[in-house]
Amino acid sequence: MGPKPRNIDDYLARLSEDKRAALQRLRREIHAAAPGVEECISYQLPAFRLGGRMLVAFGAAVSHCAFYPGSIVGAFKKELRAFDTAKGTIRFQADKPLPGTLVRKIVKARIAANAAGTRPTTKRAGARASRRRPATKSARRRPAAARAARAR
Repeated sequence: MGPKPRNIDDYLARLSEDKRAALQRLRREIHAAAPGVEECISYQLPAFRLGGRMLVAFGAAVSHCAFYPGSIVGAFKKELRAFDTAKGTIRFQADKPLPGTLVRKIVKARIAANAAGTRPTTKRAGARASRRRPATKSARRRPAAARAARAR
């Protein structure tokens, strides 16, 4: 496998020509959508930070390339129906890259979400929050009226 990549150029140099070209194009689109973005390596993948916060990342696997914009993928489900998607991942073939306009839209949506200090929520996240237990055992044992009286 060799040494870990120190920067995005190191990462791309190890790839086949078709994957390198697809990811170089993706890199240009990210820079176009987010001027002043900082390049870094995070979890051994090329990534981009803006204002100190993680924005997006990309990478290559044996059989595909991938773009990692995070949980915002669900907001673009309709535009991404031609691609294989997962929770925070968009997979594509090197010979069928993501459209540049879509990449720019996704990156700008991530910038807006980071600026608002929010993350797009899903139904599952809301369901999990409602099932949370109180932090302490004593709080769980007390009836609701006793907890309310103690809070005053």
